[in-house]
Parts: sequence; C-alpha cells; structure tokens
Amino acid sequence: MPRALMIQGTGSNVGKSVLVAGLCRVALRRGISVAPFKPQNMSNNAAVTEDGGEIGRAQALQALASGRAPVVDMNPVLLKPDTDTGAQVVVLGRSRGRLLARDYTGIKPQLLAEVAGSFRRLASTADLVIVEGAGSPAEVNLRGGDIANMGFARAAGVPVVLAGDIDRGGVIAQIVGTRAVLDAGDCAQIKGFLVNKFRGDPRLFDDGYDLIAQHSGWPGFGVVPWFDRAHLLPAEDAVDLGSGPGDGPFHIVCLMLSRISNFDDLDPLKVEPSVRMTMVPPGHPLPGDADLVILPGTKSTRGDLAFLRAQGWDIDLYAHVRRGGQVLGICGGYQMLGHCVADPDGIEGAPGTSPGLGLLDVETTMIANKTLSRVTAVHLATGEGVSAYEIHIGQTTGPDTSRPFARIAERSEGAVSPCGRIMGTYLHGLFGADGFRAAWLRGQGQVPGVTQYSATVETILDALANHLEAHLDIDGLFALAQEVRTPT
Repeated sequence: MPRALMIQGTGSNVGKSVLVAGLCRVALRRGISVAPFKPQNMSNNAAVTEDGGEIGRAQALQALASGRAPVVDMNPVLLKPDTDTGAQVVVLGRSRGRLLARDYTGIKPQLLAEVAGSFRRLASTADLVIVEGAGSPAEVNLRGGDIANMGFARAAGVPVVLAGDIDRGGVIAQIVGTRAVLDAGDCAQIKGFLVNKFRGDPRLFDDGYDLIAQHSGWPGFGVVPWFDRAHLLPAEDAVDLGSGPGDGPFHIVCLMLSRISNFDDLDPLKVEPSVRMTMVPPGHPLPGDADLVILPGTKSTRGDLAFLRAQGWDIDLYAHVRRGGQVLGICGGYQMLGHCVADPDGIEGAPGTSPGLGLLDVETTMIANKTLSRVTAVHLATGEGVSAYEIHIGQTTGPDTSRPFARIAERSEGAVSPCGRIMGTYLHGLFGADGFRAAWLRGQGQVPGVTQYSATVETILDALANHLEAHLDIDGLFALAQEVRTPT
C-alpha cells in the first residue's frame, strides 16, 4: 500500500518546498517510487504540466526531484494573488475565476473532494507521497475548513513533521508556540520536528534542540545546516528573489514587479559566468549601466503598469532605450511594452484600459480563455529551437508582430521593434534551452559558460539529497509514513 508523510512549517518561507524536494530525491535514490503533493498552494510562479494544466513551480521542481513529469494532481488547488485581497483560483490546473480572500474561506470545504481525488490518484502511482503544507498550522484562526495543513493531515491520516527556521531567529518559540496553540487532535497528528537553515556549528544548538523536545513532547529528526545552493533552484515565493551571484560583463536588470510571476525564467541566466543579474526592488532606480532590462511576467498587467510608473521606472526605461539599451518583455511584460492594455470584462480586476509604455507598436486585449500549453518554437534571430511554455490571458496584435520574436510551427509569436532592441514574447522558460541561451549570449558578444542548465539543477538536487542524508534521521522520517487513506 502507498504511504504518505507531510512536512509542515512554523511559517511561510521556512524551507518546506526545498526540504520536500530533497526528501523526494533521497527516496528516488533509494529506489522508492515517490511523488510530491501540496493540497493548496499560493504562488504566482506556476508551471505548465504534462496534462495541460498549471501547478505551483515548487511542485514541478519536486516532480523533477522524484523523477516524474509534473501533473495537476500534485497541486490540485493553486491560488494566484492579483491584488492584496483577491486571487485567481486554479483547481485541477484550470482557472475557476477570481475570489476575494473572505469569499475563498467559504468554498474551502467544497474543495476537499477535489483534493481527496488528486491525492488518491497520485498515491495509486507511488509507494510514497511526500506532502507539503502551506504557511503554518499555528494560524488556528484559519483552521475551520482547512485543506492545506492539519485539516488535510487529519482527514487523510497523514503523519506530520514540523519544520522550524532557525535563521530568522526564535525557533524554540516557533515550534513550542505552535504546540501551545494547536488542539489535542492536531498535536497528536504531529510526530516530530526538525530545525532548518542553521548557520555555523549545529552542536552549539544542542541545548536548544533538547528544550524543544522537552517542551513540545515531540522527538527531533535533526538540524539541517544552511544549504547555500538552494538559491540556485527555482523559487516559489517572490520573497526569495535576489540578484545573481555572477559579476560578468553583461549586465541584465529585472524589475521586481508587485505581482511578478514565473520569475524562474531568469534562473538559467543567473548561473552564467558572463552575466551579472540585478533584481531591482521597489523604490530603487534602474542601474544606468544595464545592457538589457527584462520586464517579467505578472499576474496583474494593468496593476503592475501603475506600480511600475509609481516607482519612476518608466522614466528610467525611456532613458535606457535612448542610451541604446535593450528591453525584453516576457508575457505580462510583453503586454506592458505596447500602447495599451484593455480589460473590458474585468478579467484581471476592474474593467478598463491602461496606457502601455509605447515601446512596441502593439496593443493587448484580455480575454477569458487562458492559454496553457507546452510548445516547441524557433527563435528567429538565432535560428535556435526552444522548448518553452505559454501561460497567459490576452491577445496581442499590431504592426510590430510582423517582426516576430519566434515561430511556433506556422504561427508567428511575439514582436520586435524596427530597431531590434525592443522585444516581446509570451514564451516562458526560453533561457532554459541550452542551445538558445548559448547562441543568444554569443550574439551579445559574450562567452556562454553553462552547457547544460538542466544538468546543473540535477546536480544541485543530488547535493541537497546528500545534505539531508548527512544531517537528518532519514530512516526515522520514512518509517513515520503511514498507509494512505482517502480524506474524509
């Protein structure tokens, strides 16, 4: 019978996604058929699955760590925030519209059947399912109707290990405090804890580790030292975004929009030695020495156009173009480059039309049907093939589309300005194509240094697995896993 184990956290960004990816790779290397599962996720960094839907990017990485293709059952409920109070609700890979946070609370119990079906189907294909929680079970004000943490764990009978983050401080209070606010049934479902992101000598925390065990009544499964290469793996949360480690001569700048999405498009460039990648946060100007400015994807194109202007980035962009700099807009960033973005039906927010940046002679209209597809394209300037994906609403038309960025079969894709320095495309993941990335860098006068980005990710996943094997009681963790039952 398939078994399951759940990793929950004392808060967001404690490293749950990376821990689950590492544990999946450990299981795979031990010959265990393993699959990742996250009942409910909140992220604008999505991946297109083999079965034509979308899931959180973290679950796609965990699928890779498990040696599996990503499928929608790995993340049956995905929330994609487009405002501070609302989000697009994606169920089984397809959008079911927008809801305000207060309204979503009312439908969560109805989604348990969808979650249960996905969990049952996924478990039928594996010997072990490693489940990732969301946020923290200590948010007991959200416990009613919960499908993300203890609500799911108890309904499905899945044992839980609680992960705390010592890097942010207060890890003793994180774990013991979680124990203090949970009811007796939820506490009984938690079978142990682990401490993540320790910097320095873990032995210095021996007394703290013992205190957690004493005050919580839960056994510990280890202290995981800081894994420095985690930042080179695709991130789930925009809060994890940072500039690249390289200091190469070609300076690429990316704007950190308020609803930035699919930002892992940039990851392959960050590891190139000839590239210096700078992520520009709100309130900071564009560096004057930028060679290329990337406008990334966004969950709210019109909202982020207003956000961009509020930072003064539009003025910086125009100055960058006057200096001869290049601009690449990807998905929502492509839409921003045109003359206007119209949303007559209010698909992304309030109905209306917003003026674009006017750097491309195109315009965009939002439409209800969302494009979700994996594609093979040819980048016309280099002639290189690209395996990519499209995930967007909106149709973009105009004179500059007669100079397409790429071609998909007989279809033109994207647009390029007459000067060739302003480019827009709906293709995500294009820099992950090794041949294209190398040819593109050579076209910029640079020498590519990473021949296989996918191999780099695999190497990091193996290193992560080694790291967890060295510092966690893996045998004890896997022994916790219990037989799967359908959530009730």
